[in-house]
Amino acid sequence: MTVLGGAGIAGSLSLGAGSPSAPGPGTWPLIVSGVLVVLGLALAARARHTGEAERFTRNGLPVAAAVATMIVFVAVVATIGFEIPTALLALVWLRFLGGESWRLSILTSLGVVAVFYALFVGALDVTIPHLF
Repeated sequence: MTVLGGAGIAGSLSLGAGSPSAPGPGTWPLIVSGVLVVLGLALAARARHTGEAERFTRNGLPVAAAVATMIVFVAVVATIGFEIPTALLALVWLRFLGGESWRLSILTSLGVVAVFYALFVGALDVTIPHLF
């Protein structure tokens, strides 16, 4: 977590953090990354004193699958837009990781895409890659 926070700080500084009176595009990522670094250091300090750590077993594989699908999502969203990757990500998470029915998974996935499209593209006019 600390390494991720450090990378986030470097990335946010490259965007330009600005100042408190005139925040730049890297201000919010800088704040969040700083919190990640502090929390990571606090966890590292406490790690020596806990005997309650959970062992990594097969039960942790869904978490690894969720991270892997999210990495694939981030890798392809800039290429083909957010609609198809978002629908597939929601479908995989609902059906295979959550164990929901096919019907609920498909309907919810399509609904998530419709809501995200209406919110980010329609209402907020965010410049994200999209098909339509």
